[in-house]
Amino acid sequence: MFRKLIAGMALAVLPTAAFAQDPYAAAGDSGDTAWILISSALVLLMCLPGLSLFYGGLVRAKNFLSVALQCGAVAAVASLLWVMAGYTLAFGHVTNGWLGAGNAWMLIDLGNVRDGLTIPESTFALFQMTFAAITPALMVGAWVDRARFGWVVGFSALWSLMVYAPVAHWVWGGGWLASTMGTLDFAGGIVVHTTAGISGLVIALLLGRRQGFPGTAMLPHAPGLTMIGAMLLWVGWFGFNGGSALTATDDASTAIINTHVAAAMAALAWVLIERFTFGKPTSVGFATGAIAGLATVTPAAGFISPGAAILFGALAAVVCYGAIHLFKIKLKIDDSLDVFAVHGVGGMLGSLLLGVFISPALGGTGFPEGLNMVTMVAAQVVGVGAVAIWSAIATVVLALGVSFLIPMRVSPEDETEGLDITSHGERGWELD
Repeated sequence: MFRKLIAGMALAVLPTAAFAQDPYAAAGDSGDTAWILISSALVLLMCLPGLSLFYGGLVRAKNFLSVALQCGAVAAVASLLWVMAGYTLAFGHVTNGWLGAGNAWMLIDLGNVRDGLTIPESTFALFQMTFAAITPALMVGAWVDRARFGWVVGFSALWSLMVYAPVAHWVWGGGWLASTMGTLDFAGGIVVHTTAGISGLVIALLLGRRQGFPGTAMLPHAPGLTMIGAMLLWVGWFGFNGGSALTATDDASTAIINTHVAAAMAALAWVLIERFTFGKPTSVGFATGAIAGLATVTPAAGFISPGAAILFGALAAVVCYGAIHLFKIKLKIDDSLDVFAVHGVGGMLGSLLLGVFISPALGGTGFPEGLNMVTMVAAQVVGVGAVAIWSAIATVVLALGVSFLIPMRVSPEDETEGLDITSHGERGWELD
């Protein structure tokens, strides 16, 4: 009788257990999930072949392999650390608004569906991992030709945990900038481009100028590769910005339309500027303009109208072109591939413009509850300023700290001969 009673109770529980394990309930919306999986692949496309080719074509031939290796190694170490600790620091349970709780280290304790979304939390973690991978890789362009590979990997690893993850929590993970100030960042103008741009500029200053800069012309060895890389970045950015809607709806479509027209406008405006300043447009100028437009529209892609996105693209070309002229030519700061002038300035510009063009009167989606144009602009200024300051301070501390173990810069002889041969590449794994 007792065995029959237990068996009956077990049978009574089975339907409930089966319902709890329902695959459709566990997986969330299959269409949204599929779109975010595709977007994750597109962002990784940007990071590995796209960024490697874009940066690789801009350097001299003797440093092409070193750039590609650095991009790959930085993305790899950032991805591993994201699984181990980065995700929970950025998107773990909200505690004090500064860092996420440690509930999701090694991606344990993930929910079937991410709170507030329709996709599995594992899918959300994957998508955000690609952002964590590409952000430190963007900085590679600031130190090409002269940074030591071991230092690059060590610094980037710590940076991903000490700079990127906390800032992602402040803005996207329910942290203090979003919850207290009302700062908005649709896809990374603050979290990605401001952090990488400011940190890249700081590293360029700490490393010092390349040999021969600014007197010696350091022309791109393969502008064709740069164009191909820029095209891959352009296509991949559809997943970067469109995927940040986190749904396969008109929000994603709007973000992609705005992304595309901003890039198109910026690329054309850039070559027009070149036509009047140098007498002819260049392929590198077209590619650089497109990236400037993409970086500038990123923080606002899902919040503004297509007309505003076109304006963002035009302003990106004018402002970022001017920033390159100011920092590289006037101030003679050797940010090798203009990471700050393009990504940093573009991301900050777009983040500030968002405060105005999110207005419904200008075709935007409207201000968050309790905010108006003045308070929205103020929230964006605070967000950009706080992240820029933290990025700069943390970068100095981390860069100098790692340099006590691994020198930041290669020897003058190695720099002259080229890092492909002296540090890695033809001689194999002789990592400094």
